Amino acid sequence: MNVHQVSPTNPKPQPVSGEQGALLRTLYNLWPFIWPSDRRDLKIRVALATLLMFLAKAATMAVPFTFKWATDALAVSEGATENISWVGWALAAPLALTVAYGFTRVVMALITQARDGMFAKVAMHAVRRIAVITFEHMHLLSLRFHLERKTGGLARVLDRGRLGIETISRMVILQLLPTVVEVAMVAAVLLYVFDWRYVAVITVTVTLYTVYTYYATEWRIGIRRRMNDSDTEANTKAIDSLLNFETVKYFNSEERESKRYDRSMQGYEEASVKSYTSLAVLNAGQAVIFTVGLTGVMAMCVMGIRNGTQTVGDFVMINAMMIQLYQPLNLLGMLYREIKQAVIDIEAMFRILTRDLEIEDRPGALPLVVTKGAVKFENVVFAYDAARPILRDISFEVPAGKTVAIVGPSGAGKSTISRLLYRFYDVSGGRITIDGQDIRDIKQSSLRQAIGMVPQDTVLFNDTVRYNIRYGRWDATDAEVEKAADMARIDTFIRMTPKGYDTEVGERGLKLSGGEKQRVAIARTILKAPPILLLDEATSALDSHTERDIQDALDTVSQNRTTLVIAHRLSTIIGADEIIVLEHGRIAERGTHAVLLASGGLYASMWNRQREADEAREKLAMIGDTDEQPNRNPPLSEQNTLDTTASLSGGTPVEADAAE
Repeated sequence: MNVHQVSPTNPKPQPVSGEQGALLRTLYNLWPFIWPSDRRDLKIRVALATLLMFLAKAATMAVPFTFKWATDALAVSEGATENISWVGWALAAPLALTVAYGFTRVVMALITQARDGMFAKVAMHAVRRIAVITFEHMHLLSLRFHLERKTGGLARVLDRGRLGIETISRMVILQLLPTVVEVAMVAAVLLYVFDWRYVAVITVTVTLYTVYTYYATEWRIGIRRRMNDSDTEANTKAIDSLLNFETVKYFNSEERESKRYDRSMQGYEEASVKSYTSLAVLNAGQAVIFTVGLTGVMAMCVMGIRNGTQTVGDFVMINAMMIQLYQPLNLLGMLYREIKQAVIDIEAMFRILTRDLEIEDRPGALPLVVTKGAVKFENVVFAYDAARPILRDISFEVPAGKTVAIVGPSGAGKSTISRLLYRFYDVSGGRITIDGQDIRDIKQSSLRQAIGMVPQDTVLFNDTVRYNIRYGRWDATDAEVEKAADMARIDTFIRMTPKGYDTEVGERGLKLSGGEKQRVAIARTILKAPPILLLDEATSALDSHTERDIQDALDTVSQNRTTLVIAHRLSTIIGADEIIVLEHGRIAERGTHAVLLASGGLYASMWNRQREADEAREKLAMIGDTDEQPNRNPPLSEQNTLDTTASLSGGTPVEADAAE
């Protein structure tokens, strides 16, 4: 079942709207994870934690009473200890009640800690489950979402959201409910032991305290939101700059990047100072309100002692009870602040979770059944934006086992065709079929399993070479991984490195040259062994020498497979069974290489321009070779081997392509 589908065991958060609505909706959305319908053991933990909470509060209420009794007993026996032995005095009420006071405090602490430990598994299970659901949902979102996102900002949103979920899930059960129970029990005890006037003073104090806390916290929420926005902006700029480390170096822009980051951190600094200042104002106001209430009830008790209606023990008891009441009241203020702040932190995560999936499997979608692997575009129309069409009435077929190439000027819609075939987007009109099956009617997982992609810009995981090749098929053995690398003509190079297949490739594979990354991409596609192959300008950014090596490897991969090639360099698709030329989103020409050259149209013009450019580069290279001193540099093949070996062994990454 997809994570975005709603079910009793797989709930989906609902959209949030407004601050008050967001708070209530957040609590509503979290409840299925705190009380999961499919986890009886966690429900039992919640029930036991609740029971322990009531026992802890009962012990809490007993503490002031034992303090009162011990004080009164000590006052009564103060003048009667001269004729009593030490053993008798030890067994007398004052010492016994003092021990009882200490015992009740120990019991209260032990039960409270047992409750926290009991509930910990529930809280962390909720954090883990929501984090996984969010991660899976993000992978289900369309390519449009991921092209628009900012990686650094999104990472901070997810991190703060996870912490916010932990805060709310723990505080609601462990803090909010116990606080409400304790305030109610204190009011009941005061009414029973004293009279309604004490309850009235406490009620006014708690009411003023709560109202002040509410408005002060609402004021602080806006400050916290600005602080989070500044933090997200600074983190986004930092990650974006580090991901573009080479570009920063190319343009000598370290100082500019530092100033750009510092401007963002300045905003965060100012918002943080305001946040801490506002917290001081909040805490000061809370302390004043509670101290006035505490002084009032103690003054009333002093008058009662003077009138003979109260005892010194009552005075000690009312003081102890008010001090105990201050703790949950202080937690109540903190609790409200933390919940509100946590809602701010997780509402962005919930917006991701509630974002509709642009591309979904239709109800009843069946797996793709590949018999031959023929791909067909029938009157396909597509636009990223309705006001700007990209493809207009595109129709062509890639017969089983044949190779069809798509060429054309930049912006003609070539790469869009590959994205539509992978169903990163759905067509606006027409349809795409594989062996007669509309790809919108089949499961996306089975569609992508049947297609092997070698992209123009290969991005690798920051892991080993073996890990990146095995990404094509996780159950492949080491021998199969190495065989795929050999077919991609990279096995020899890998074995020359100190760690071989366990060599780390670095962030996005930056320790490898462009040609080596392409060979890794080809190797994992070989390992996947798909019936349909999609090559999206796989050699457009490579030099002629590397291009020939990569092209030979691609020819090996595409044998006996249905192959669609998105080409920039026309020399790589001379042998295609058909070449389709796109212009302004329409098919301008189609035919074999020879036929298109003979027609003298757009394809012939593109071919001639590329040949002229290649010839000019060759002449410049020849001039450079003539001017060079003999034996100044090692042969080109040695340069490539030395440069790339150094990069993989931990030295400075040197692009072999750049050297060429």
